[in-house]
Amino acid sequence: MDMVRPRAKEPAGSGARRRLTALDWADAALAAMGEGGIAAVAVEPLAARLGTTKGSFYWHFANRDALVEAALRRWEELGTEAVIGEVEAEPDPVERLRRLLRRATDSAAEDPLEVSLLATAAQPRVAAALARVTERRIGYVASLFTELGFPEDEARRRGLLAYTAYLGHTQLGHAVPRSLPAGAARDRYLDGVIDTLVRPA
Repeated sequence: MDMVRPRAKEPAGSGARRRLTALDWADAALAAMGEGGIAAVAVEPLAARLGTTKGSFYWHFANRDALVEAALRRWEELGTEAVIGEVEAEPDPVERLRRLLRRATDSAAEDPLEVSLLATAAQPRVAAALARVTERRIGYVASLFTELGFPEDEARRRGLLAYTAYLGHTQLGHAVPRSLPAGAARDRYLDGVIDTLVRPA
């Protein structure tokens, strides 16, 4: 998942103060979630991070819950829809699967947000976002297996297998990174995952 990090605040004395948008606040909330889970989304620390006041927050959001919801929608947009849009340019569904798995595991290794959200899945807003994202991601991957000629039920099963492989890789990458191959060995490992998944039954 690629996250847009909050823009750096203007240097002191520069005289130029950019007007913050709701998107700036959502991106800052996502960065906070990645660092400390949903509990890290607090208005005053985010205002300090963005170099502004709480007044800016209340200009855009009625309350913290509205900010959390906006941040989670932003995560869906950046971590799912934008990634699907990137790989869609590839005409070959097997190569799309390879690119998707590499892109997703690279992003997850760099950014702890996905793991943080999974750890707070009991929170209703997070649970709802995770449900939407999971269904969209598995559905998309299943559609690639359908393109490869697998029957719908089998394509769905393989899509689920691919997604659980990604989640397992993501969790291990943050919990026990030395357990995973690195460099060229990592690429061969990920290729092996895809080769196994696309092999006819």
